[in-house]
Amino acid sequence: MTVDAHHHVWDLSVRDQDWIPEHSPLRRNFTLDDLTPEAHAAGVDRTVLVQTITVPEETPEFLQLAAAHDLIAAVVGWTDLTRPDITDELSRLRELPGGHYLKGIRHQVQGEPDPEWLLRPEVRRGLAAVAEAGLVYDLVVLPHQLPACTKAAAALPQLTFVLDHLGKPPIASGALKPWAADLHALAALPNTVAKLSGLVTEAAPDAWTVDDLRPYTDTALEAFGPARLMFGSDWPVCTEKATYGEVLSAAGELTAHLAEKDRVAILEGTATRVYGL
Repeated sequence: MTVDAHHHVWDLSVRDQDWIPEHSPLRRNFTLDDLTPEAHAAGVDRTVLVQTITVPEETPEFLQLAAAHDLIAAVVGWTDLTRPDITDELSRLRELPGGHYLKGIRHQVQGEPDPEWLLRPEVRRGLAAVAEAGLVYDLVVLPHQLPACTKAAAALPQLTFVLDHLGKPPIASGALKPWAADLHALAALPNTVAKLSGLVTEAAPDAWTVDDLRPYTDTALEAFGPARLMFGSDWPVCTEKATYGEVLSAAGELTAHLAEKDRVAILEGTATRVYGL
C-alpha cells in the first residue's frame, strides 16, 4: 500500500482560504469524503494531512478529523513558532482529542518577505521547541529561501526538516540552476528529507508531461536518495493540473527505474519512519 505524505482539506463555510484566487477551481469545499474514494482507488491507505492557513483553530480541527477517520495517519499542523510559551502550546496541542496524531509543524515561510525568516532568533527558539517535542518541521519555501533552510537545518541537527514540494523548483521554465545546487546543499545534511509533491503545480500552465518533471525528481533522487524521499499528492491543489490518480501514476513512472526496495521507501517507508506512522 501507499502513504500519501501530503494533502489538504478545507471547508469554505468554516473559514475562507484567502490564498485561493477568486475564480480558481480550488475555491470550493474539498473534504475527506471527497478524497477517500480516490485514495482507496489509487491504493493509498494512509495519509498525512497538512495545514493550509496560519490560524490556531485549524490544527485542533485536523486532529479531531484524524481521530475520526482511518485514512489520516498523521497531521502537520500550525502554531506560532515565535510565541514565548511555544513549549507549553505544543504540549497543549498534543493533549487535545486526537493530539497523538500531531507529528509535525509547518508555517507558510514562502509568504514571508524576509528570505532568512527561519534564522531569526525567536523562530530558531520555536524550532528547537518543535524538536524537543519530538515533532518534525515541514518547510514550504520558494527556491530563493533554500539557503536559509540549509543554515537552519545545520544549526538544529536535533530537528528533522521535511522539504515540501522539493522547494518549488522552476519546472515551467525548465531551469535547474541555482535550485539544484541549493537542493544538494540542503540534502548534504543528514537531518533533512524531502517530498516528491506539488510538482505538477509548478509545471507549465497549459500542459505537463512526466518528462517535464523528470529532471527535478532525478536531481532529488541524486541529492537525497530514496530513503529520504517520500511521495505526496498535494491534493486538492494538484487538481488544477491533474487528477489524484494521474499524480500517483506520474510518481510511479518517475520511480519505475529504481529497485523495488527504493520504490517502497518513496511510496511508503520514508513517510512511515519520518512521521512515526
